[in-house]
Amino acid sequence: MARPNSTVVVIAGDDSARVVAGLDGLANVRAVPRPSGDDAEQRVRAAVAQSHAAYVVHDVDPLAEVGAAWTGFFDRTAPVGTLEVAVEATLRSLRTEAAALPDYYVVLDPDALPETRRHWWFGVLAGVSPNRVVPAAADVATVRDTIGALRSGRWWPDPPDEWLHGLGRVVPDRAVLSG
Repeated sequence: MARPNSTVVVIAGDDSARVVAGLDGLANVRAVPRPSGDDAEQRVRAAVAQSHAAYVVHDVDPLAEVGAAWTGFFDRTAPVGTLEVAVEATLRSLRTEAAALPDYYVVLDPDALPETRRHWWFGVLAGVSPNRVVPAAADVATVRDTIGALRSGRWWPDPPDEWLHGLGRVVPDRAVLSG
């Protein structure tokens, strides 16, 4: 599948559905509410591909399972092997184009996140691709302004295999926090 015409922004956080809904109707923004069902990621991907708006925002994170597994690995709450399984499943999704990495992540209320989860966003992911992970308060006006001020930066490393396979070696306390 070809790169989308729009800049794709994933809104991440507890209030993501509310924020995405609040962005609907803004000029140059297509807000895609989370579809129900097992094929949510594919349906969002189809909506992104069909859009010609400057920005498409949604809250279906293609790295959600990896982020949860990485956090569980270092918090010792996930069974052994969970991170490796999540990485392989995500790589398969990315290779088959069932999923795609967004241009940006806007992470809502990062100060309220548990420490390891905050390290996932602003240490691990921001370390892989600076400027692609941006903090914001969980209100529509702040997120709207954040999207309008997004800075360009290097894209996610392609192929993602090396950095995803290396996640077990990225220790939270040593991941550089940005944002």
